[in-house]
Amino acid sequence: MKGWLRGVRRIASPNFDARPAGVQVSLIVIHAISLPPDTFGGPGVVELFTNRLDPGADPYYATIHQLRVSAHFFVRRDGELIQFVPTEARAWHAGASSWRGRERCNDFSIGIELEGCDTVPFETAQYTTLGSLLKRLQRRYPGVEIVGHSDIAPGRKTDPGPCFDWAKVGLVADVQRPYFDNSQSDQ
Repeated sequence: MKGWLRGVRRIASPNFDARPAGVQVSLIVIHAISLPPDTFGGPGVVELFTNRLDPGADPYYATIHQLRVSAHFFVRRDGELIQFVPTEARAWHAGASSWRGRERCNDFSIGIELEGCDTVPFETAQYTTLGSLLKRLQRRYPGVEIVGHSDIAPGRKTDPGPCFDWAKVGLVADVQRPYFDNSQSDQ
């Protein structure tokens, strides 16, 4: 299948399917994930995306091990990039979502998970990897918009969270927030 990036570590997830006929990628969704919550560096995210999460390994895992989710990409704290789903396929990352009046964002988006949470700043290596990845994706999908999970699932999701610095991404890739909420500062 088309959509695997050269030079990127692949770990194939079974949690994907075909995009609807004629639907083109027009959105990139940035997420944050840590498993167990607020813990970095372990195998939890890879195990979740490949349906191998051991419910006995952590009390939190017992509540989520049955989920069937994925993302196209995962950026670890040290900047390592892993691809789970080809960009031409639909990864199961957005859940109930809407952008500019279009429901089911998985149909027309690429999901990028950053190893992180709402309370810890992201690493410089992650911004560097994310910026390079976004540039590659923007070349492949001209005009693609870039948003956070919280933008497409407000009230349900907070990621990539208040510790994510949109300005840093803008310095390494041509990224501008699609809108600004004056009640919150974009750091």
